[in-house]
Amino acid sequence: MDWRSFWDGDHSIYVNQRHRTLHDRRVADDIIAHINRPGLVVLDYACGEATEAGRVANHCSQLILSDGAPSVREKLQNRFGTINNITIQAPEETAHWPDGTIDLVIINSLLQYLSREETAKLVRRLFTKLKPGGRLIIGDVIEPTTGALTDAMALLKFGAEGGFFLAALGGLIRTSLSDYRKIRGALGLTTWTEGDFLALLRDCGFEPKRLAINFGHNQMRMAFEGWKRGSV
Repeated sequence: MDWRSFWDGDHSIYVNQRHRTLHDRRVADDIIAHINRPGLVVLDYACGEATEAGRVANHCSQLILSDGAPSVREKLQNRFGTINNITIQAPEETAHWPDGTIDLVIINSLLQYLSREETAKLVRRLFTKLKPGGRLIIGDVIEPTTGALTDAMALLKFGAEGGFFLAALGGLIRTSLSDYRKIRGALGLTTWTEGDFLALLRDCGFEPKRLAINFGHNQMRMAFEGWKRGSV
């Protein structure tokens, strides 16, 4: 099994419904915070089920939801298919989206599942989709010093704050015996130093910077912004 197959199948990455609800709400809030003016075309790449996407769509002229898992796209279609300014795509369709037409690209919690070569290829491709002055924002980038224990502690803290601490504790036990843990052990997760990731964005044509706040609850992971030179 590879990562795409895992995300396309049944999995229990969320410990309960409250965990999913609070996670999706927080990520949506983080995305909305980066929509800095009306009328933007926004691409949420590898969006997952994005249950709060309807709220995000209220803040932009068009929201493109792109995900590689057919089962996820089916859920997105069922949930958001009738909303006029939401477009649901496979990554192959996104690759053929017209160049220079997107204002903001969001990638959250994806790059740990891609090789460095795949990440560089993706960043270069998305660079072409952005308008001059457009932005690429990438969240949940893992540093080499951030391990599974750090992630576990971040989840327990989130659970304590959100009222699902015991469920989070039980979820960590289940995860240790799950396919996720097996795949993570077999394939590992791709990590980046801050300097290496800034250099990647720069090599791909962006003016890069590290952001002070990561997407979601785990602030031990990094987030970055790349700005495409040119007028807005």
